[in-house]
Amino acid sequence: MSIDRREFLKLGGFAALAGGLPSLAKAGTQAATSTAMPVGKADYTLHIARSLVELSPDHIVSTTTYNGQFPGPLIRLKEGQRVVVDVYNDTDMPEQLHWHGQFVPVDVDGAAEEGTPYIPPRGMRRLSFVPGPSGFRFYHTHVVAGSDLSMGQYSGQVGPVYIEPRREPGSYDREVFLVLKEFDPFFSKGGDMAMDFLRPGDREHSLEERGESAMQASLASGKAKGYEVGYQAFAINGRMLGAGEPIRVKPGERVLFHVLNGSATEIRSLALPGHTFNVVALDGNPVPHPTDVPVLWIGTAERISAIVEMKHPGTWILGDLDDDDRGHGMGVVVEYAGYHGKPQWIKPPPFGWDYRRFALPNAKPTEPDHIIEMTFAKQNAADHGFNRWTINDVAFDMTNMRPMFQLQYGKRYRLRMHNASDDIHPMHLHRHSFEITRIAGQPAAGVIKDVAMLGGYQSMEVDFTADQRGLSLFHCHMQLHMDFGFMALFDCA
Repeated sequence: MSIDRREFLKLGGFAALAGGLPSLAKAGTQAATSTAMPVGKADYTLHIARSLVELSPDHIVSTTTYNGQFPGPLIRLKEGQRVVVDVYNDTDMPEQLHWHGQFVPVDVDGAAEEGTPYIPPRGMRRLSFVPGPSGFRFYHTHVVAGSDLSMGQYSGQVGPVYIEPRREPGSYDREVFLVLKEFDPFFSKGGDMAMDFLRPGDREHSLEERGESAMQASLASGKAKGYEVGYQAFAINGRMLGAGEPIRVKPGERVLFHVLNGSATEIRSLALPGHTFNVVALDGNPVPHPTDVPVLWIGTAERISAIVEMKHPGTWILGDLDDDDRGHGMGVVVEYAGYHGKPQWIKPPPFGWDYRRFALPNAKPTEPDHIIEMTFAKQNAADHGFNRWTINDVAFDMTNMRPMFQLQYGKRYRLRMHNASDDIHPMHLHRHSFEITRIAGQPAAGVIKDVAMLGGYQSMEVDFTADQRGLSLFHCHMQLHMDFGFMALFDCA
């Protein structure tokens, strides 16, 4: 999914990756609204259907995709310009299509918990909305998979969205979109998720004591550890390492990589030997302090936009730090002009991922109008062998779907999140963006996201303005967690 810069500029410009927070705040005031459905041809058409994806010549998987491809087609939208999308469901199951990271009405957002109508089996829905905010967003299914590893985000229903702003900042030669994804999922007991890469790494004793004592009591009662999900195949843009075309570059080129972690449950890392990533945006939002890093760490559903200056000629592997995952496909070859031969991989030294690197230095966030305390906990193997997840001791009830929190329109809220488990949770709030204001007791300001990784036995604070009326879903973006209780609804009157 590589696009030549000259060709792209003919399409009307590039989503602002510079300009700072004021432009984001302005975009946030342009909430999308529904109107009577336009007649005529749609701007985009998506078909949800089963299809085959050739990860490599000897590894072909059957999964549900958009338009018979993985990833789904790149959708380019213009900030503030209404778009019409026809979505056809060619399967036998009701579906939801979620416009992740956009400020859209409930009937468009794509979450049944909020009240979005389903796309019926063998039916369709026409969606009309004003895209926003500008930047790197994406679309994906939003149905409950439970124990069915062919449904939900375990499938191939992921596609990138780029919302172009009104001006183009330059400073890159071309852009490349990368969608990271695993296939062939299976259940296991226990997992090996990377845990020690987040900074700051300090744990809270009270949270650790609660989580560890609960786990020990469960194991002592004779329960095994709850189910986790593993994968047998890994791919970037639907191709395993070595099976697809390389990313071909020239010395001196500045390539803007837009990286999406489209996984259902995995946290991913990415490195390119001999090169650094200048991170300019997180989740599509420009960072106040663009910074060079040797490794990207990307939680489930997070996006990173980073410029890489091509100044280390050769043939390299852009891949995951995990040798096993990279060996099973999580990588892509980067080939300089005039260079051939076996791609090289050199593992970088350990690197801690810290959102504060990209924050405003010495800045203090605006004080909120209200603070909401939230504690997340795991009940080991409590639901037919699956872990049950709770927010303030309550697992989300898919039957009544009652809102847990009432909001006042226009007020600024601080979510003070406490993680009483050793899992990392990528926390996502629908129809809003939020500002990270504290990580493990350390202040931060200016980093705007819609997903943020909350470390094991840590606390994090994020602030948002309740500027979208109606229901908004808040959840851990790991499919296995949200399906088993890790969700809550906000209701904004």
